[in-house]
Amino acid sequence: MRLSTGGRVDRARPVSFSFDGRPMTGFAGDTLASALLANGVHLVGRSFKYHRPRGVFGAGVEEPNALVGVDRGEGRWEPNQRATTVPLYEGLTARSQNAWPSLRFDVGALNDLAAPLIPAGFYYKTFMHPRRAWEKLYEPLIRRAAGLGTAPTEPDPDRYAQHWAHAELLIVGSGPAGLAAAMAAAPSGRRVILCDLDEELGGSLLSRPDAVIDGRPAWEWLESALATLCAAPNVRLLPRTTAFAYGIDNLVSLAERLTDHRPPAAATGARERLWQVRAGQVVIASGAHERPLVFPGNDRPGVMLASAAETYIRRYGVLPGKRVVVLVAHESGLRAAEAARAVGAEVKVVDLREEPAPEATRGRLRISGVKLRSGWEPCDLLLMAGGWTPALHLFSQSRGTVAWSEERQIFLPGESAQPETSVGGCNGTFGLDDCLAEGWAAGGDTGPRPSAEPGASGPSSPLARPDSADGRAFVDFQNDVTAKDIRLAVREGFRSVEHIKRYTTTGMATDQGRTSNINALAIASDALDRPVPAIGLTTFRAPYTPVTFGTMAAMTRGPLFDPVRTTPIHDWAVAQGAVFEDVGQWKRARYFPRAGEDMHTAVARECLAVRAGAGLFDASTLGKIEVVGPDAAEFLHRMYVNAFLKLGVGKCRYGVLCREDGFVFDDGVIGRIAEDRFHVTTTTGGAAGVLHMMEDYRQTEFPELKVWLTSTTEEWATIALQGPRARDILSPLVEGIDLDPESFPHMALKLGRVAGAPTRLWRVSFTGELGFEINVPSIHGRAVWEAVWEAGQRFGITAYGTETMHVLRAEKGYIIVGQDTDGTVTPFDAGLGWAVGKTKRDFVGKRSLERPAMLRADRKQLVGLDLPDGATVPEEGAQIVDPAEPTRAIGHVTSAYASACLGRPIAMAMVRGGRERIGPVAIAGEGAPVPARVCGTVFIDPEGARLSG
Repeated sequence: MRLSTGGRVDRARPVSFSFDGRPMTGFAGDTLASALLANGVHLVGRSFKYHRPRGVFGAGVEEPNALVGVDRGEGRWEPNQRATTVPLYEGLTARSQNAWPSLRFDVGALNDLAAPLIPAGFYYKTFMHPRRAWEKLYEPLIRRAAGLGTAPTEPDPDRYAQHWAHAELLIVGSGPAGLAAAMAAAPSGRRVILCDLDEELGGSLLSRPDAVIDGRPAWEWLESALATLCAAPNVRLLPRTTAFAYGIDNLVSLAERLTDHRPPAAATGARERLWQVRAGQVVIASGAHERPLVFPGNDRPGVMLASAAETYIRRYGVLPGKRVVVLVAHESGLRAAEAARAVGAEVKVVDLREEPAPEATRGRLRISGVKLRSGWEPCDLLLMAGGWTPALHLFSQSRGTVAWSEERQIFLPGESAQPETSVGGCNGTFGLDDCLAEGWAAGGDTGPRPSAEPGASGPSSPLARPDSADGRAFVDFQNDVTAKDIRLAVREGFRSVEHIKRYTTTGMATDQGRTSNINALAIASDALDRPVPAIGLTTFRAPYTPVTFGTMAAMTRGPLFDPVRTTPIHDWAVAQGAVFEDVGQWKRARYFPRAGEDMHTAVARECLAVRAGAGLFDASTLGKIEVVGPDAAEFLHRMYVNAFLKLGVGKCRYGVLCREDGFVFDDGVIGRIAEDRFHVTTTTGGAAGVLHMMEDYRQTEFPELKVWLTSTTEEWATIALQGPRARDILSPLVEGIDLDPESFPHMALKLGRVAGAPTRLWRVSFTGELGFEINVPSIHGRAVWEAVWEAGQRFGITAYGTETMHVLRAEKGYIIVGQDTDGTVTPFDAGLGWAVGKTKRDFVGKRSLERPAMLRADRKQLVGLDLPDGATVPEEGAQIVDPAEPTRAIGHVTSAYASACLGRPIAMAMVRGGRERIGPVAIAGEGAPVPARVCGTVFIDPEGARLSG
């Protein structure tokens, strides 16, 4: 019931909401859980496995039971929300979960009657035979029954934001320790971020109005402290913000909820913001979770953590029950008893340090009694104070080591792995004055600190070690794991806590073991007769609490899920009716069909046009890296297998880049612009990887070299003009460059102007024809393209796409890294041994290339395949077999095309010992093997005469 006075809710602002269609009223400042309790609702949901009635258990993120679905309208349906952390707002609509046809009458409760048949791990050893029945019947049924809430099906209509920040000090948690740390750090001028997952800052002080700090009531001191921090320009306060992941180099991820506390109509802007905070020092003040007690029937609605009841009474002005029994195994439970007694409840305190735990409870949809040593005690609220478990989740994620305190029966932060300090409850410090002192020291220890009346945290409580009573004693309330389940796992051979966890599901899902882990360890410890540390502690994985996919994705969804990159010529190609393909993030014109043409017809026409006259190809997607500095040539000399020290200015060279293991990683043409400047091209898909690899070696392997790397992929548009009429088309457009073959030979470059735009003009070809690659600043790309296109009209110029480019390069025997190579191909395998600098002292991958296994004659080698006239184009990846042994694969097809110029299909393949196997092979397929003949990789103009035009 709602108390007439008290709490921090705003009684002048009533709030209407509904639960399972029933209209109710709360106040601004309520959570859904406090408002439900104020309206007399104790039955909130059904448990995961047995569909047992469950009620509000905690008051914060530790809540395992009160999971609800929240409908914010317009596709904003969110299942599995903790009612204890859902802020109440006008019009909130919430529904219970895991129950049908209703919460009070749930057919699924039949599972509770069948509990002996479905113990821990039953799905691993039941219904397994016959296998067909498992696949067709049992598995679908179990999967359909699994889960709690119903996943949303509509697209998320909200927007999300992301923000990067740096701080000298990040404080996680705004309880007394966290606030003290922030107040100590504020005068220093350091950038301070203080975040807390609650709607209000203050942590445990929000439930402790009776506490006194610096001679003032806790709430009055809290208001003053927050005002001081708000006025400090170097301090940022972030309520409603969860620190959910702690990464390397003190990178902490925060999820800030911006609008969930408002009605949807008033929620403007982004819904949530993901903060990525790089902190010089992290202070973890995340507090502790109260430990439940394990006894038969401890899961009924009305069974609650003592600290939660104190919070509802003192912070929200709600009394969860009138006849209260408080089970005390830690002195903090006495505070809850005093709070309930002060507002008129009938309270009975049972000190479990002096008498045994309850034997049973009763009550169907709400507890009505508990069986104590003295007999049955009627009650409508049963509180448990089993001690406290430090919240080590973030500390564990930071890779710090935990230490077991046998005296206190808790795990504590041990040795830190990063610049981090744990203070307050998460450090096992529970006295208010001690928390203030620890936080103040962590924040800088400047000036006199705030102080409270000294007080110890009370005697340590023994861990729950229930006997084998007939009733079910629950350890993990969210996953319906009982003490018997833990013992069963031990009996069946599980010894590691990680194995016990997965077999029983204890500590899994969104609960992350906050209230269950320590009790589960204690039971396993007893069953195995081993100390708790020997059992181990489960891994606390991120996120600490569930984080929406929207927060993770932010703008990266829909069309932006994989950003689309287009070249400056893209719109021109669209206007010409080009068909596009996705190459990485790039949209590339695949072919340019004319009326009535399919792809094969269009590609054949484009190929013939390039060979006979001229073709224009958009190569702007090639990766481009500017390598600059006095040691630029030396750097490339060490990275690539080729020699680059003596490459002259104005010259180009085809370069092959290997990994450390000697396998081909990328290739491209590299031009020397000046003594200290190179223009490096990479494959379209390899640009980022090559830059990353180069930067890695520059910083870690060759730090003495004076060289700088800059990605210029999007700075240059690259227009490939190919074909025997290329020089005729380009000549009228060029300024300052002599295109004469003698002064501008193949594999040379010159600087000048094309169609008025500054250019780096390359004399290179990927088709085997006379070719030029016109590199101009991207802003001029479309204009230069159109000028070349116009000049080429009288020569029958044709625009061609990537499909035609593939055919033309294959006819000439040029490889594509990633298609004709697969990560296990060396330059020698690919027929590129001529590119390897034989006299080079070293380069990346050189040692690996000299290993005997890399030089074996029977390695797969790149070869060409001659196919008979009338043969169909083989599938890429098709297996190649020796006609004498048709069941043994000796290679596979890497590229295959219909060549209009040759009038027959051609293919390239990796074949074992291929260059020594010139002769007949067969290509395996669905029907009879197709005969083929191993040949060289160059099908057109093997002498290279066409390159000169």
